[in-house]
Amino acid sequence: MTSAPRIGILALQGDVREHARTLRGLGAEAVPVRRAEELETVQGLVLPGGESSVIDKLTRTFGLREPLVAAIRGGLPVYGTCAGMILLADRVEDAIAGQQTLGGLDVTVRRNAFGRQNESFETTLPVPALGPVPVAATFIRAPEVTGVGPAAEVLARLEDGRIVAVRQGALLATAFHPEVAGEDRFHRLLLDLARERG
Repeated sequence: MTSAPRIGILALQGDVREHARTLRGLGAEAVPVRRAEELETVQGLVLPGGESSVIDKLTRTFGLREPLVAAIRGGLPVYGTCAGMILLADRVEDAIAGQQTLGGLDVTVRRNAFGRQNESFETTLPVPALGPVPVAATFIRAPEVTGVGPAAEVLARLEDGRIVAVRQGALLATAFHPEVAGEDRFHRLLLDLARERG
C-alpha cells in the first residue's frame, strides 16, 4: 500500500472529529465506523476517548462488538485513546457492572485514575519509540495501566512511574489525548502499521 490508508474511527461516542482532523492532516482517508460493514472497509481503526462503559454498550447495541473483537484478533491495526485504551485492555479494575472490553492488549487498566474532568492536565512525555522530542499529552479523566503482561510493551510513563502508553503488535493505546494538542506521531505510527499490513 503506497497511498495513505483508509482509517476508521469508531463513531458511537467521543472525540471523533479531533482524530479525523489529525488523520486527514497526515493525508489519510478518515471515515466514521458505526456498522460492521463499514469496519470491513478500513485498514486501521481509532477507538476514541469518551465514556468506556457507554461505548461498550453501544458496540453491542449496534452489533459491532463481535466484529470488532474479530478484527482485533485478526491483526487490524488499532489505536485507542483514553476510553479506547480501556476498550483494548484485557483486564479493567473498577469496571461498572456488566462492562466488557474488546481486549487484545495484555494489560490491566484502572478507569478514571487521574480524577474528575476538572482535574485534567497537560504535560510532555518522553516516548523513545517515537523519537527524541517529547510528546504533548492531554489527560482528561484518564485511565492508567496498572499491570503489563509479557506480550505488551510500555511506551511511556509519567515522572511518577505510572504507565500511560502501551503497544502490543498492531495495537497501540494511550491514556491521554495527543490529538487535542495537535500531536500526530501516534497516528503516524498507526498509518505505518496499516501500510505494513497492506
